[in-house]
Amino acid sequence: MAESAYKEMWEKLNLDIDAHEGLLEVLGKFYGDIYLSQQGRLQGAEYLDFVLSEVHGLRIKELQDAKAQGRKIIGSFCVFVPEELTLAADAVHVGLCSGADAGTEMAETMVPRNTCALIKSFVGFKLAKICPFTESCDVVVGETTCDGKKKAYEAFAEHVNMYIMEVPQQKNACDHDLLRAEMKRYMEELEKLTGKTIGVDDIKKGIAIANGKRKAIQRLNALRKADPAPISGRDALLINQISFYDDPVRFTAKINELCDEIEARIEKGEGVAPKGTPRLLLAGCPMAVPNWKLPYIVEGSGAVVVGEESCIGSRNIRDLVDEDATAKATTVDELLDLLTDRYMKIDCACFTPNDERLDNIADMAEELGAQGVIHYALLFCQPYSHEAFKVDKTLQAKGVPMLAIETDYGMEDVEQLKTRIEAFVETLES
Repeated sequence: MAESAYKEMWEKLNLDIDAHEGLLEVLGKFYGDIYLSQQGRLQGAEYLDFVLSEVHGLRIKELQDAKAQGRKIIGSFCVFVPEELTLAADAVHVGLCSGADAGTEMAETMVPRNTCALIKSFVGFKLAKICPFTESCDVVVGETTCDGKKKAYEAFAEHVNMYIMEVPQQKNACDHDLLRAEMKRYMEELEKLTGKTIGVDDIKKGIAIANGKRKAIQRLNALRKADPAPISGRDALLINQISFYDDPVRFTAKINELCDEIEARIEKGEGVAPKGTPRLLLAGCPMAVPNWKLPYIVEGSGAVVVGEESCIGSRNIRDLVDEDATAKATTVDELLDLLTDRYMKIDCACFTPNDERLDNIADMAEELGAQGVIHYALLFCQPYSHEAFKVDKTLQAKGVPMLAIETDYGMEDVEQLKTRIEAFVETLES
């Protein structure tokens, strides 16, 4: 994936060139083994392959070009950070979560050893100087969805320009008011950073772009109801991952083109696996690039993944900002209210209680024809590990079997996971 033409750009970003090129070489092989080896892929998947091949190349050059034009780059780790407002400020919004072990020893000088892999990964990528996205950011926005993240951000702030957004932990009226205040505070921070006053038309434009992106993925998810499955879970996950860092307008257009191809495939009765292949829903923690381990194992075990209930999945795109109310809004305050309404619907495991997530998983499994659910939690991720028990109880009442898995980014447990998942799939076929 490395391109010598980009070496000067990476050097200006102060990357460790040798370590970075070593990372790209490993990821290139990993991607080839997991993605390019698939049979019956959609032609439109060439877009996904191109984006991944240029993820640290062309996309980073686009960010540098944007900075040269005076635009600011905003990095975030959570779907609670409102991209609509970033876009309203004519800034670029990119996701920074990392899905691979890198710089782990360095990360463990800043965070405890028994910290979840996602936190250690984004810290390790920074300290090892191998993430051009982080190095391109003018500000990194953290949030209070997770105690581990909150404390890690304190240390991370010694290395990047941090801004912390408060996220409520319940969904009472006062919590809605808190998030509404945080929306306004974030907007004011963007205005200060960019020197731009954000107006009604600016926010409406940001809402239109973000809603358009969500609609494209909603369309994709609806098409995944078909049997045979028209797209692999691996490619669908990749689409969700790419949505966090590719240009949103380009992404939306490309995914709608891909959906056109999927519709044609469905009409012909074609798919990536035979009709009747066991269908599974993945639920739980987000899977950031290049965390492709679990769907790869699942789809190598005789099943197909038909949905992802996670922040890098349905939780990020399920709800839109009300478009009719947006069109009628005449003030910034009205639009901030609408944004708050939309973001309060997110069913993150940080909330207590969080019964709506239980209902959403059960409904999603039914809509997609999933015969079983694999609940995925990163090791040391307490919120999702706790919720696995409640999810299992809810699904049992619906007659849907669930397998709970806790793992990290390492490959040491692949054979063990494969054995457990194969056994689970066999129960669905019996």
